[in-house]
Amino acid sequence: MKNLYRTTILGAAMVFWAGTVTAQNVPIDFETAGNGASWTWTVFENTTNPPPLEIIENPDQSGINTSCTVAKFTALQTGNPWAGCESQHGADLGAFMLDTNTSTIKIMVWKSVISDVGVKLVTPSSAAMVEIKIPNTLTNQWELLTFDFSSYVGQFPYATEMVDQIVIFPDFDLGGRTQDNICYFDNVWGLDSIAVSCSGGTAAVSETERMSLELYPNPAQNNFFIQSEFLIDEIIIYDVMGSIVSKEITSSNVIGVDVTSFVSGVYLIEARSGGQLIRKRLTKN
Repeated sequence: MKNLYRTTILGAAMVFWAGTVTAQNVPIDFETAGNGASWTWTVFENTTNPPPLEIIENPDQSGINTSCTVAKFTALQTGNPWAGCESQHGADLGAFMLDTNTSTIKIMVWKSVISDVGVKLVTPSSAAMVEIKIPNTLTNQWELLTFDFSSYVGQFPYATEMVDQIVIFPDFDLGGRTQDNICYFDNVWGLDSIAVSCSGGTAAVSETERMSLELYPNPAQNNFFIQSEFLIDEIIIYDVMGSIVSKEITSSNVIGVDVTSFVSGVYLIEARSGGQLIRKRLTKN
């Protein structure tokens, strides 16, 4: 039985992570079995404030994001520049301290216009420092934006209060909109790229014959197995922050993995074989 989690440093890091981030429900991927799709999102400052954030099939399953479902926000022309949506306090996001492990927020966006995307982190008392805004640079394709909140660590209110709400401004356009702008966003606190087949939960980056991959049991408590019709060359395991927690060179069709030491939560399992790549999500109970 292979134990992919045998590095002392990694073990210590995961223990620290368990004490600070286990209540953080991320990544926000809007998938049925993930986070975000069933949350109570409230739309604000958007004129009539249309119904809650729409969760729809990914309209552009290409580039860095081939995931199945995404969030859709329609910024109305008559809405305020800071129109946006927010998760529910004390329920959706969970609660976590803003520190060096949680202060980098990645988010994928798809927009037809160039404008700022804003992110704000709010505490249970509704206190927050000003949102951080970053403009997208690409249109009509998925783009990864990275928000750095490290300068806010230790500042009021984050020095004494946990964060339990995220606010997203998909189209923070102070110049004024000339039309209704449809914006999509996905994979908040997620990885730099997502390759997921909507039919089976896996995808290969190779355009040649695709490798099949089975991962069982899932959820797993102590061990899980990876099985493929081809020899697996390498397995990489990522945590919810997108950090590599284990990397193993292999040469087998069936590989057993001991996850007894893993902190409960969601992991991304990445398997490579002959230049092909498949990713699957694993839940550790």
